[in-house]
Amino acid sequence: MANNQTVLILDFGGQYKELIARRVRECGVYSEIRPNSISLEEIRAIHPIGIIFTGGPDSVYAPGAPACPREVLELGVPVLGICYGMQLITKLLGGQVSPCSKSEYGTLTAELAEDSVLFGEYSGSQRVLMSHTDFVSAPPAGFRVTAHTELCPCAAMENPEKGIYAVQFHPEVENTVNGKAILNRFLYTVCRAAGDYSMSDYLEKQIRQVRETVGSGRVLLGLSGGVDSSVAAALLSRAIPGQLTCIYIDHGFMRKNETEEIKKAFAGRDLDFVHVDARERFLTRLRGVTDPEQKRKIIGAEFARAFEDEAKKCGNPEFLAQGTIYPDVVESGTNSAVIKSHHNVGGLPEDLGFKGVVEPLRGLFKDEVRKLGLMLKLPRQIVFRQPFPGPGLAIRIIGEVTEEKLDLLREADAIVRQEIGRSRCRADQFFAVLTNVRSVGVMGDGRTYEYTLAIRAVRTNDFMTCEYARLPHTLLNRMASRITNEVKGINRVVYDVTSKPPATIEWE
Repeated sequence: MANNQTVLILDFGGQYKELIARRVRECGVYSEIRPNSISLEEIRAIHPIGIIFTGGPDSVYAPGAPACPREVLELGVPVLGICYGMQLITKLLGGQVSPCSKSEYGTLTAELAEDSVLFGEYSGSQRVLMSHTDFVSAPPAGFRVTAHTELCPCAAMENPEKGIYAVQFHPEVENTVNGKAILNRFLYTVCRAAGDYSMSDYLEKQIRQVRETVGSGRVLLGLSGGVDSSVAAALLSRAIPGQLTCIYIDHGFMRKNETEEIKKAFAGRDLDFVHVDARERFLTRLRGVTDPEQKRKIIGAEFARAFEDEAKKCGNPEFLAQGTIYPDVVESGTNSAVIKSHHNVGGLPEDLGFKGVVEPLRGLFKDEVRKLGLMLKLPRQIVFRQPFPGPGLAIRIIGEVTEEKLDLLREADAIVRQEIGRSRCRADQFFAVLTNVRSVGVMGDGRTYEYTLAIRAVRTNDFMTCEYARLPHTLLNRMASRITNEVKGINRVVYDVTSKPPATIEWE
């Protein structure tokens, strides 16, 4: 980020690269992730105060294993290698990496040297996360071993004269005790960081940048009510009051009261809020459709058309704003501006004649976006909104989507979210799914033949994998009782106990 000290994260295929970058930012230092193929000229242009090599799934001695020039280690910039990054440093500097006779996976005890620059007061016996099948069997010349485990004789090494440090374990994960503190020592003791990165600083700079980019022009934003687009709208309304138009396409698949909450959240802000009631339009297009992929495609295409129809009524705004965040940029493998898909429902039209694209959240991770949302006084129910698919409840209804099914699911889902939300159970995402199964039941003296509802609640750190949440039976019983008593049309409730993989978090 302009004018901030930067730590460069070189990606060698590690699954924790974004977590490393987030941890660095949590320490008050700006970080950027770049591919390991970045040139020396690009690195010099960034002027990093430190470089971190990520882990990775490969063996450094395997053909085609990711690498970088040895010259990266000779730039005079402090380097920290993590896991694969440690092994790569060893290979580049003439040490030896060998296969483990017995691999180390999981949280283990490591002995950290007290006189290590990197560990300092966080030395001694520490629990660390290991995940490797190779190890450094001979450190490069000039390096001393600063940690070991029962099976790994070199779990860390350092050469303070060259400013190069390396650890075989993962300090970025919560499983490593004092891991963040170790990263903090690298940043402040080794790299001499000033700690000049904060959300208030980011906000001020983005407001200035948006004003410089937009000038007196008008900006158009597709507002979904999700965290990213909502925070982008709040930031832009503060930066360019009276110049922002937000189009909210209500496709009819939102959860209970969400449309009203979104309208209320932006009612007092200096922007034009355009609410498009497109419920009948979307339901008509989905009539008779049961295949989930077909549902997604129809909703995506219809959303793009609805947005285009409304955009043409807005007086030719010069700029399109998007809620693109940093993981979108990292995952795209490019730093160039792209038109972002609107929450999995299809890309916005590219031929509307915009002068440019404004992406004020482009440099932020999701947790930073949430912090910014609170600073901008957005309601907590929007800032901490759970992940919600763009097609909304349409893909939480198995089979054809009808108004009757949507009404049933809204009521049942509201009960699930209310009960789990006010319990002390940890679940990172939870919702209801209306199945296409009807079953026999009995209510009072009468026989019923009504829908079966499934409850889904999961625990996850990254939403790439998950485990089902072990909710107590008392809570499950309370939800089932309320749903079958309060939602007419549902007479049976089941709980999904499948992890991902083999299942996905969503049912469709």
